[in-house]
Amino acid sequence: MILEAAREQFGEVGYRRATLRSVGATAGVDPRLVLHYYGSKQQLFLQAVQLPVDPEALMRVIFDGDAEGMSERIAWALLGVLENPESRQPALAIVRAAVSEPEAAELIRLVLTERVLTPLTERIGGDHPELRASFIGGQFVGLAMARYVVGVEPLASASAGQVVRAIAPVIDHYLNGDWTMSVQPTENA
Repeated sequence: MILEAAREQFGEVGYRRATLRSVGATAGVDPRLVLHYYGSKQQLFLQAVQLPVDPEALMRVIFDGDAEGMSERIAWALLGVLENPESRQPALAIVRAAVSEPEAAELIRLVLTERVLTPLTERIGGDHPELRASFIGGQFVGLAMARYVVGVEPLASASAGQVVRAIAPVIDHYLNGDWTMSVQPTENA
């Protein structure tokens, strides 16, 4: 009851404007009860953040199968989260909160790092796995913003297959590209 009210408040008015008092009022309980159970607004937010998919199930989908098809499985998994109306809404709420509210962004970063990026990093292995996982995460955020929040055309109306065919090679580079060389900016850059 309190968590549902918190999700509603954070979703409707954002992290900054949601208060323990407003969450309590929405839940029909005294705000002190919210404080008693969750300790702070930050802790309540961390508990209320719903990832749009189960990270362990996502990892199984991505890593079950041959290494050769992994980039395409990741692309389909990312797009699948955003194409499904039930998972799209919480995913976009997370992206919007992270973009618009610095305190929420820090909390979301902690959640995503712990639940998604660290498990992905551990499975990727090789050189620079943290950076590789971060680029994959960035691909997801960029796709969410461009296709679903801003509605950049023709990306917004492209078919799922077109999007997967376009981003799978990029993800393959994130996973398998040679990251050992150092690129220096040119003088004109």
